[in-house]
Amino acid sequence: MKLFEVTDEHAAKEFIKANADLNKATLNYIRPLDNEIKEVFDKTKNKSFRHGECARWLLKDDDGNLIGRIAAFTNKKYKNKGDDVPVGGIGFFDCINNQEAADMLFDVAKHWLIQRGMQAMDGPVNFGERDKWWGLVTEGFHEPPYGMNFNPPYYKVLFETYGFKTFFKQLCFGLDPKKKLTDKVLTRHEALAKDPLFTATYIRKNQLEKFAGDFTIIYNKSFGGHGGLKEMKREQVIKLLKTMKPVMDEKIVWFAYHSNDPIAMFINIPDLNQYFKHFNGKFGLLQKLQFLWMKSRGVNKKFTGIVFGVIPEFQGQGVDAFMIVEAAKIVQPHTPYTEYEMQWIGDFNPKMVNIAKTLGETYISRTLVTYRYLFDRTKEFRRHPILL
Repeated sequence: MKLFEVTDEHAAKEFIKANADLNKATLNYIRPLDNEIKEVFDKTKNKSFRHGECARWLLKDDDGNLIGRIAAFTNKKYKNKGDDVPVGGIGFFDCINNQEAADMLFDVAKHWLIQRGMQAMDGPVNFGERDKWWGLVTEGFHEPPYGMNFNPPYYKVLFETYGFKTFFKQLCFGLDPKKKLTDKVLTRHEALAKDPLFTATYIRKNQLEKFAGDFTIIYNKSFGGHGGLKEMKREQVIKLLKTMKPVMDEKIVWFAYHSNDPIAMFINIPDLNQYFKHFNGKFGLLQKLQFLWMKSRGVNKKFTGIVFGVIPEFQGQGVDAFMIVEAAKIVQPHTPYTEYEMQWIGDFNPKMVNIAKTLGETYISRTLVTYRYLFDRTKEFRRHPILL
């Protein structure tokens, strides 16, 4: 076996190819779009390069066949609550079921990070935001929603045998969107519905700037500065919503208000992987035309939750149930969706986990893990602290 650092365009293409080659026989694997992975490592596209650097490696057997890949990152902005050492990241890991091969990949990433002053590494993580390519699937190996990591079950053994330990678990929640809501949710909704100061509505594409302002307020009060998440600016959110606009389904993006002030949001999108799984990583003109045709035919029956937040002042008052019931009045009779999965919530955030459990008859649909490896093997390992 031999390691090769990715230093030219040919190796960069092999880095993309390695994921497809090593996973093509894995049940429920969906190949990510090639261009989206390329952008992670493009200094002109990924803002994380302003605060860090990255490197990539390929692993080949003696016959020149691709048998593994890995990337390593440093990012001055990457911090978790309670961190007392500088932490780097590894991600985009793929490997045959061979511990020696996996150890070679982990070792090269570790030594690269040590040379840059890191004292620990988390993985698999993204060189960028946490909404994509974050965590290792350990339970729930069904088709991944768009932007979520996917891997064979044996990767867990490769990580843990090397010495990685669970830093935090990432819980995803599923539910049947057509099923009648529970009496508990309906009762909690009814209590607030009597008060005319509480209202809820779905987004309108022709008012994106207005809803961007509402999103910014709710997000920053609910998430900004917590769990490694930074605050967002209104301009960022406007850009984000405009990017989402071509695939946005207005009826599944919801906001709640009290006295017209934004207090909660329930942001969902159609699961784009239900389209992309047919494209084998490509998204050229032909695939775009195919995408538009499938979209017009309503072939996508699955949607996914990306953000659910209630501002602190209104948490525990039933606002979550109020918004869910108002959304269900539209989503159930007027949309084609029969499957729903909420993107991950860290097990260090019990308040958000409890909110997810109150959405209806939810169940944990899959579990991912963010692992940590301390370079000083005598140092006490500590999991991500619980957010209070």
